[in-house]
Amino acid sequence: MIKKNRGFTRVVKAGMYSYKGLIAAFRNEAAFRQELAIAVILIPLAFWLEVTKLERIVLIAMVIMVLIVELLNSGIESVVDRVGYEHHELAGRAKDMGSAAVLLSLGLLLFVWIGIVLF
Repeated sequence: MIKKNRGFTRVVKAGMYSYKGLIAAFRNEAAFRQELAIAVILIPLAFWLEVTKLERIVLIAMVIMVLIVELLNSGIESVVDRVGYEHHELAGRAKDMGSAAVLLSLGLLLFVWIGIVLF
């Protein structure tokens, strides 16, 4: 029988796995690094702008959402590449859908930031 981690040990190990995932994304994914650079600019800008607290929360949440979607897309790409590099329609579809999710999240980020900051 496999002994599962419980309680605080599980939380600590989950945190370490998450940290490893962030480091792997930073080291191996150029798109994640680029979006992180945008986050380093936009998050402080959200604090500088004269907006309500709720608007500030939404602006920052949109930036973080892009990073989350990029991490999920990178995970999909890694799994697909692990299975094999030969072309398969379903593998290509999975990668394209992950990429589309990132594009939509970036579009939503722009829409929200423009809507809050300019209007």
